[in-house]
Amino acid sequence: MNVLDRIRFNDSGLIPAITQDSETGKILMFAWMNQESLLLTIKKQQAVYYSRSRKKIWIKGEESGYTQLIKEIYTDCDNDAILLKVEQIGNIACHTGRKSCFFQKLYNNNWISVSKVLKDPKEIYK
Repeated sequence: MNVLDRIRFNDSGLIPAITQDSETGKILMFAWMNQESLLLTIKKQQAVYYSRSRKKIWIKGEESGYTQLIKEIYTDCDNDAILLKVEQIGNIACHTGRKSCFFQKLYNNNWISVSKVLKDPKEIYK
């Protein structure tokens, strides 16, 4: 059986992927994968996504150096979402220079930042 046989990609050929720190359980980010990026992720044992804005494969950390090493891969009960449990190299998963992309919390009907920038994005991306 092909590993993709069970996976239910959407009409655009994509599947949502949630990325979680394998040690802490903290949700690091959300991205999209297509068949190619999922197969590359499995093969390389490193997170590979599909960038909808750039319309191309995106190897996490290819520019920043903050890669994600795969520890475990799951699909949900409907086989239409992927969960990657990763070792986040460099402790920064977000392009804003934070540990996690989920740093804006709704508090008293306002969005507030609850996470500090670990490294200025201008120093990460050239």
